[in-house]
Amino acid sequence: MIAALGAASPALAQDNKALVLGLLAQGLVQQDRSFIMENVAEGYIQHNPVAEDGRAGLLGFVDYIESIGGVEIAPVRVLSEGDLVMVQSAMQFGGEKVVFDLFRLENGQIAEHWDAITDNVAETVSGRSMLDGPSEITDLEDTAANKALVLGFVDDVLVNGRGEMLAGYLGETYAQHNPQIGDGLEGLGAFMGYLAENNISFGYTQVHNVVAEGNFVFVQSEGQFGGAAMAFYDLFRVESGKIVEHWDVVQPVPDAMAHENGMF
Repeated sequence: MIAALGAASPALAQDNKALVLGLLAQGLVQQDRSFIMENVAEGYIQHNPVAEDGRAGLLGFVDYIESIGGVEIAPVRVLSEGDLVMVQSAMQFGGEKVVFDLFRLENGQIAEHWDAITDNVAETVSGRSMLDGPSEITDLEDTAANKALVLGFVDDVLVNGRGEMLAGYLGETYAQHNPQIGDGLEGLGAFMGYLAENNISFGYTQVHNVVAEGNFVFVQSEGQFGGAAMAFYDLFRVESGKIVEHWDVVQPVPDAMAHENGMF
C-alpha cells in the first residue's frame, strides 16, 4: 500500500533531510555511534536484507563497516515528503555502487529504512552515467501534479504493460540513466522489444512508497524480471508536464534475510 502523506512544511522537510544526511555522514561514514544512539529509534525497522533489525542491528552494521576499513557515501539527490526522505548516492563499499536509501522518521528520530544497491556501470547504452544530470529541486508548486503524472505512468506502462501510452507521458527528450536502455521513446521501445523477442518476462506488481518534491518523483515498487522477484527503485524528473529523465536501481529480492521485515 502506498503511504498517504501530506506535504511537510519547508522547515520540517529540511530538518528531516539534515537528520538523514547526518546519519549517512556521521553514523555510517564516521562511525559515530553516539549520533545513532541519539537520532535512531530503538525499534528501528530494517529492510536491507543483510543488516539486522533494530538500532542494535544498525550499530552492529557500523561495527562491520569499521572492520572492513569504512565506507564512502556521496549523496547526489535528496527528496523529502511527509515523514519520508529519499537519498540517491554514490557509494564506495566493496567497489563503486549506486544506492537509493529511503527513511521514515517518527517523533524526531529515524524509525525505518529501505534501500536498493547495485554496481555502478561505467559503460551504458545511452552514454550517460547512472548518477549524472540535474539535481536542483524546482517547481515546488507542481509537486502534486508531477506525482500524479508519474504514478499514472507507473500504473499504465510498468504495471499494466500499456506500451501504447508511453508517448503520452514522455517528453520530446527523455534522458535515460538505466545502463541497459537508450534515450527516448526509441530506447524504451528497443528494450521492450528485446525482452519480447527473448521471452523475458517483466512487470511491476505493486507500488509501496512514493516521495515527490517539485520536479522529482521517487517510486519504490516490487515486481519481477525474468521470473525473479525484484525491488524497483525509480527516480523521475518532470518538466512542463512530461517525464524527461529517469534513474533507477533494480535489486533481486533474496529468499533469506537477516530479519522478518521483508524488503518492502
